[in-house]
Amino acid sequence: MYKVVRARMRALMCGTVCRVRSMRGDDGMVTSEYAMGIVAAVAFAVVLYKVVTSGAVSAELQAIVKRALDAKA
Repeated sequence: MYKVVRARMRALMCGTVCRVRSMRGDDGMVTSEYAMGIVAAVAFAVVLYKVVTSGAVSAELQAIVKRALDAKA
C-alpha cells in the first residue's frame, strides 16, 4: 500500500512540476537583452533631461516652485 501511494504522489508531483517548468519559459535575460535595456533606459533619460531643461518647461517648473514657496498656509 505504501509503495502504491508513494508512486502515485511522485507521479502527481512530477506532473505538476513539469507543467510549471514548461509554463515558466525563460528564467531571465541574457547579456544582449541587458545591454538593450540599458541603452533604452539611457535614451529615455536623455530625452527626459532635454525636455525638462528646455526653456518652456524649465520656466513652468520654476513658476510652480515659486508659487509653492510663496503660498501662505
